Amino acid sequence: MSTRSDLFRKQHFPTSSRRDWGDWQWQLRNRYRSLDQLEAAFELSEDERQAIRQRNGSLPLAITPYYASLLATSDPHEPLRRTMIPSMREYSRAPGEHDDPLGEEAHSPVHGIVHTYPAKALFLVSDHCATYCRYCTRSRIVGSGEIPAAIPQWETALDYIRSHPEIEDVLISGGDPLTLTDDKLEWLLAQLHAIEHVRLIRIGTKTPAVLPQRFTPGLARMLKRYHPLWISVHFTHPRELTPEVTRAVNRLTNAGIPLANQTVLLAGINDDPATMRALMDGLVRLRIRPYYLHQCDAVTGSSHFRTPVDRGLEIIRSLHGFTTGYAVPTYMIDAPGGGGKVPIMPEYVVGRENGNLLLRNYRGEIYRYPDL
Repeated sequence: MSTRSDLFRKQHFPTSSRRDWGDWQWQLRNRYRSLDQLEAAFELSEDERQAIRQRNGSLPLAITPYYASLLATSDPHEPLRRTMIPSMREYSRAPGEHDDPLGEEAHSPVHGIVHTYPAKALFLVSDHCATYCRYCTRSRIVGSGEIPAAIPQWETALDYIRSHPEIEDVLISGGDPLTLTDDKLEWLLAQLHAIEHVRLIRIGTKTPAVLPQRFTPGLARMLKRYHPLWISVHFTHPRELTPEVTRAVNRLTNAGIPLANQTVLLAGINDDPATMRALMDGLVRLRIRPYYLHQCDAVTGSSHFRTPVDRGLEIIRSLHGFTTGYAVPTYMIDAPGGGGKVPIMPEYVVGRENGNLLLRNYRGEIYRYPDL
């Protein structure tokens, strides 16, 4: 049976084969990167056209053909399309917005390392992504060439990790590290795996959602050699959970690699209970653990994506007790300036009375627990 992406391939890449479409490097070579390319596949609004024309070194534009097949061709307000095609609103700076909202540069002792937490280090290995989300926290550097995927630069970062025995957990990120070739990625994993005090390696990636073709049997076999290895994935909307994604994810989970999802809460995209529940339940069915629901960072040009915090709390309340606990993520705000992640929870403890703790359950009913 033909999938949505099959139909898109036949219409917009008629000389390509299914084998081409299934090749992740073909997908990267044929990304949509210009106004002319997008206009050949989408009915663009004047706002979108103007935003694409105005781009001058800011957050890049790139969409894999596979992911483009999931976007609405004529509706500029469709959720996934809004996350990928530029809008003029991303050129506005609202109060409190910053190019580096999390203060990563202030916590970067050497190029490519962000060391905010004592026992954890963020290792930025590339600034390249398969697609560029318009709400990206690192929009200041992605696609800029400032973080080349080069071994000499990685060695400096690795030396820093080796010389800091308090670092037990390394998150490989970027950009997207899974745009690296298998041999480069394995070199990195082998170097980290050999550091005695590094007990956990994580990879942060959006490739399962935007480039599922990347997850070949060979990649799964290679990753399996470097346990304990976790992969943090990034799904935004239930429409991303396609048959292609299912095949890709199964290759990872069948290789024993735990997957944890981080979703950014986005206005008009996934900020309603029904959409979020469909996404979280769908992830659990794919053996992906919903991990964090992130409040959108106050990065420059993000005001049209950000919601009130109360919206996030409402969504957590709508999940708790109404679906499996495995499908309820922790709602997080990354404190501006490098303060780290802060969990935000609805108020379930409402007070005390005669030695009892007063608890509000998922139905809004009050219960008394005898607290010692």
